[in-house]
Amino acid sequence: MRALNLLIIFLLVIGGLFLFSHESEADWKYTVKRGDTLFNISKRTGVSVAAIKSRNGLSRDTLKIGQVLTIPTGTTSAGTQNTPSRSAGDLELLARVIHAEAQAEPYLGKVAVGGVILNRVQNPKFPKTIAGVIYQPHAFESVSNGWINKPASADSKKAAKDALSGWDPSGGALYFFNPAKTNNPWIWARKIINRIGKHVFAI
Repeated sequence: MRALNLLIIFLLVIGGLFLFSHESEADWKYTVKRGDTLFNISKRTGVSVAAIKSRNGLSRDTLKIGQVLTIPTGTTSAGTQNTPSRSAGDLELLARVIHAEAQAEPYLGKVAVGGVILNRVQNPKFPKTIAGVIYQPHAFESVSNGWINKPASADSKKAAKDALSGWDPSGGALYFFNPAKTNNPWIWARKIINRIGKHVFAI
């Protein structure tokens, strides 16, 4: 009887650890920068202020530069493990990164950039949400230099809608770059599968 009880306890502990890790893998980290507030972080990520405060145990709205926040982006279940989440802020966030990364590109190139981000959401090597992909450290220059915070054009908003509707002119790419502006050997080692405007798209 004692052995059976120990076995049950062991299984419960293992199950709890599995559930904890399974839930937390959807979360991602955000480092507070100068000028950040809970409100604008909430607006950019599509996660409510209340949810951010609750996840980080915050009782006040004040933040410190360099403070690392855990952004809750939802959990997955066995039946929806491969389904990317969509938050209320996804369209606006996607439109702003499209505008920041491809504002001088043709419309097809704008949609393709959105397609790359959504392809990453579907790929197990990347975060499972649009916000997680976009704010992944060093993933997009426009996040590092703050251009992502500029308002999106009407064209970029339309491109974001088209990408969210399933249009992917990139052809399934996970990366894009301007070959005239980078000599990074790692990105050049990716297999290029498409070219639209000044961007090449790769896997």
